[in-house]
Amino acid sequence: MAALPTGFTGDPDRLLAAAGAVLDGISPRFIEGVGAPASVTKGPADFATDLDLELERRITGEIADATGIPVHGEEFGGPPVDESTVWILDPIDGTFNYSAGFPATGTLLGLVHDGRPVAGLAWFPLVGDSISGHVAGQVHNRGVAVPPLAHKSLVDSMIAVGSFSRGSNGHFPGDYRFAILGEVSRRVARVRQFGSTGVDLAYTATGVFGGAVVFGHHPWDNAAGAALVIAGGGRVTDLAGAEWHTASDSVLAGGPGVYDELLDIVRSVGAPSDFRGEPGHPGVLSY
Repeated sequence: MAALPTGFTGDPDRLLAAAGAVLDGISPRFIEGVGAPASVTKGPADFATDLDLELERRITGEIADATGIPVHGEEFGGPPVDESTVWILDPIDGTFNYSAGFPATGTLLGLVHDGRPVAGLAWFPLVGDSISGHVAGQVHNRGVAVPPLAHKSLVDSMIAVGSFSRGSNGHFPGDYRFAILGEVSRRVARVRQFGSTGVDLAYTATGVFGGAVVFGHHPWDNAAGAALVIAGGGRVTDLAGAEWHTASDSVLAGGPGVYDELLDIVRSVGAPSDFRGEPGHPGVLSY
């Protein structure tokens, strides 16, 4: 069991109960809106729906009223996520899935203090799961305690790996991600890609997945799941192995045993810059 971040003075069980009641209240609207089309373009193949905006406004107000803690949302922002105590909200994680009617989508709400994870809630109304926990407690799903994560190995595990474009050349180039995917696939029972960081991390926390590799850095995608994996008895860092916080550029999560094997794989692949197409890097791939 982990300790709560230094300086955090709230009652995490009370806060989880209050926040869970809010998410229960919005679940019917979440279900009703499935299939909502894109209404706000945010980037290539990235968008928000009117439901994202509606739910964020509603949840932000209700959570602040119920807990006295401000909310930073994906769509409208809010207070800094690396100072004091703040909720971090993704009203619809896996928006592409949601718009297409694929049930790997939900609402994520993470509580952090000075950028460190305190608690997380991952509500998946289309499948009826409501996963919650805080780092000094344990994980619950549908109100029932989930057993702590058992020691496992990659060969016995499903591993969730984040979606990516092979041709991208950003902070984590597509070829770097592809190399990690390839090495993971050699050693695990199954690789899964769901297009939802919330799904990847929440079900790592419950032991469905042995671990997860997340190439994205957005705290609204990662905060809830990071807290949940810690609550479950797992380890959460960035891809370099540094403990996760809201400024981290990625997430590597896993239960006992699996996390260490995943970190070994990531380190064996090399640095992201080796795959960025810059001259002088021996790891550059050409096709």
